[in-house]
Amino acid sequence: MKFAAVCGSGLGSSFMVEMNINTVLSDLGVDDVEVSHYDMGSASPDLADVFFVAKDLEDSAAHLGEVVVLDSIIDLDELRDKVEKVCKEKGLL
Repeated sequence: MKFAAVCGSGLGSSFMVEMNINTVLSDLGVDDVEVSHYDMGSASPDLADVFFVAKDLEDSAAHLGEVVVLDSIIDLDELRDKVEKVCKEKGLL
């Protein structure tokens, strides 16, 4: 299973979200998920099973497939809830 964090430039914010997803997965005891980060221009549906994007990129990310929209990329509680939900839906928990 692959998760990806995507932002406009593929640098700071997507990398931060990637690290936070890894922390959440570790806290949940999920270790069979690979997490990466990309910029919107290079993200493609074949790179991950689930993409996490900020609300302002929701429309731009529609072509990626399964997209989880984050209202706030710095809200760890929101990220935890959404990652946990995806993990349950995918049978990882």
